[in-house]
Amino acid sequence: MSTEAGVVLVTGASRGLGAAVAARLAARGHPVAVNYHAGAEAAHRVVDAINAAGGAAAAFAADVTDEEQVSDLVGRVGQRLGPVDVLVVNATGPQPEVGVEGLTWQAHLDQLVYFVKSPTLLAQAVLPQMKARRHGRIIQIGSDSVERALPRTSAYVAAKGAQLALTRVWARELVVLC
Repeated sequence: MSTEAGVVLVTGASRGLGAAVAARLAARGHPVAVNYHAGAEAAHRVVDAINAAGGAAAAFAADVTDEEQVSDLVGRVGQRLGPVDVLVVNATGPQPEVGVEGLTWQAHLDQLVYFVKSPTLLAQAVLPQMKARRHGRIIQIGSDSVERALPRTSAYVAAKGAQLALTRVWARELVVLC
């Protein structure tokens, strides 16, 4: 990261790993946009804790699987905190366990929405500003599930594998842009 603490947008930051990442980055001096979809109270608790600890944070509601909401989210973050310097793609949806006999194509599509569509929408929304400043980072939260291959998780694992592939390709493609 640069020596200046730029604005970080953490998706799915109202709880769990996203909340921890948001708090840690705020403690390092980054203004943090805490994104949430349905957990408004939890997101505001995360923001309150960050601000009480001397950091800077604000909560932003948006469904990161919806193109219009993602564009609006990035615009609102820019207006309130400044342009996004670091995007942490963390949001996830339900991850039901289902065996191959009960697996549907829709189950695969549901996982791909979170782990391929959402990162794509988010990256496309922040890249113009990053390119203009010739600086930025996109961090995707992965999973060792691709290697562990636990039974009854094939839709989730397949989508996380696709996300890993996106990350690898974008790392090579975008290194020359930012």
